[in-house]
Amino acid sequence: MGLPGSGKTTLAEILVKKLNAAWFNADAIRQDIYSELGFTPEDRIEHSKRMGKLCHWASMNGGYAVADFICPTEKAREAFDADFIIWVNRIQEGRYEDTNKLFEKPEKYDVKLEDGTPKEWTEEVIKQLNKTEAWDNQAPTALLIGRYQPFHIGHKTLVAESIKRSGQCCIALRDVAGIDDNNPYSFEKVKREIYSACAEFGDKIKVIELPNITDIFYGRGVGYNIEQLELSKELQNVSATKIRDGQIGQDGKPLGKRPE
Repeated sequence: MGLPGSGKTTLAEILVKKLNAAWFNADAIRQDIYSELGFTPEDRIEHSKRMGKLCHWASMNGGYAVADFICPTEKAREAFDADFIIWVNRIQEGRYEDTNKLFEKPEKYDVKLEDGTPKEWTEEVIKQLNKTEAWDNQAPTALLIGRYQPFHIGHKTLVAESIKRSGQCCIALRDVAGIDDNNPYSFEKVKREIYSACAEFGDKIKVIELPNITDIFYGRGVGYNIEQLELSKELQNVSATKIRDGQIGQDGKPLGKRPE
């Protein structure tokens, strides 16, 4: 949030890529969806309320939604009901005089940006955001064990579901690099892929190294809930072999074709 021209959209454009987030730009939403809304105080509050609903729906599966808009008054901010507020406070006046007069400086925010470059803003936001999503070794945790050669959309869906159910997910990555043609990727390469693909989960994931685990045994009363997570047929059909052979991408779509 912040005055027009303060850098909100510049920051959002970088941030959504880092977080793999859904993005809602207030001007675009007004123009393409809610064109009947004007700029009266009442319409601004209604706009904020609708933006809040869009973000809520977009993040229901555990990912992030980023909204960039002025949200000039405390009532508008209450209507939006943000989980995390970034105040871009780089200018004293925007290009619209009526907005300047209406704008109320927020008393509550998580990050205030005043100096620096867009890259530095992004780093600061992610640093502060991850503090709210910190890993807790003693919190309930899901465990996924796999080779992930390579890590793809089906695997990411399992991670998302694990976090949704347990709160955080430990990804135990088997070190199988080079044992045969089906395992060409090193532990470090796959680890980097996982963290990159799962950026929106922040510190709610942790990748650890395992030897080549082939059998799992347990005694009675061990206290673990062991369950197979059922994926959709479309995701079950995503094949690591086809990815390695260059037939499909890690998003499960045929290479060279536009995703539907």
